[in-house]
Amino acid sequence: MTERTQVGQEVETALGEVLAHVRGEVELPCRIVDDPAAEHILALRKRMKLSRRRFAERFGLDARALQEWEQGRRVPDRAARVLLTVIDRDPEAVVRALGSEP
Repeated sequence: MTERTQVGQEVETALGEVLAHVRGEVELPCRIVDDPAAEHILALRKRMKLSRRRFAERFGLDARALQEWEQGRRVPDRAARVLLTVIDRDPEAVVRALGSEP
């Protein structure tokens, strides 16, 4: 068994809080995350100079879903919107949390 990183432990704690919230055991503060327009998602990927496939791999996304978001055929769910917001602000934090290669 591998040792968990600090980020991994923080993610585990956060997921525990989310589960407790879903079960109605605790109240969590709410923060509205903007629903990124298709153009914003595409611009984010282009700014990073990554192909759709590479962007999806790097950040743990489904390439087909990413394509549909970029083309406006689908809207990212709340979790995906949060992830896209973090990618936009600090992509390396996501890479570190996922243990991905840059």
